[in-house]
Amino acid sequence: MGVVTDAWGWLTTGAHWTGEDGIGQRLAEHVYVSGAALLIASALALPLGLWLGHLGRGGALAVNVSNVGRAIPVFAVLALFMVSPLRNAGYVPTVVALVLFAIPPLLTNAYVGVREVDRAAVRAARGMGMTGGQLFLRVELPLARPVVMTGIRSAAVQVVATATVAAMVGQGGLGRIITAGFATYDTAQVVAGAVLVALLALLVEGALVGADRLFARHGRLDER
Repeated sequence: MGVVTDAWGWLTTGAHWTGEDGIGQRLAEHVYVSGAALLIASALALPLGLWLGHLGRGGALAVNVSNVGRAIPVFAVLALFMVSPLRNAGYVPTVVALVLFAIPPLLTNAYVGVREVDRAAVRAARGMGMTGGQLFLRVELPLARPVVMTGIRSAAVQVVATATVAAMVGQGGLGRIITAGFATYDTAQVVAGAVLVALLALLVEGALVGADRLFARHGRLDER
């Protein structure tokens, strides 16, 4: 309990929340890097996964190729970028590494979500004369939404947790709090930094769950 009490004391010290190295600044950096990576990965993976799922061709290969990225440590990718011309490009190496890390769950769930839509519903929609675009927007996408949102939540939590590696190459984020604690043998600071990352990940997942429920409720109202 001593470590927990010390970590709580560290978190509740006002001086630790202000300044260039304060929690507020590190939190803003962490949210910026994580948000940028997730938005870029979603823009790349979701349209491709949904389109391949709708076509029903090539998706399995794309998913298997993207899943190779799961076997490559993010820190290894980041280390390679840091010995390339991108090393002086600010947060670009970290964002690119996190994008590569986030693509597999986004692409996989988008593809699987559309492919697992009830084929009877798809045939019924085609029988009603729906075009491919209408079928996708009115039938496949709404029914695939839960699986797609699960992929987004998984990717978001993984990105938030993994963004701490930015500190290993001297960049910002909540990981700097943890590495600074290790450097000074301050266990309370290390635990406090880990708690902040965990709380941010839980907050992000909670926000996405709320957004998913809001979309579902809005969809039910539209059907009425």
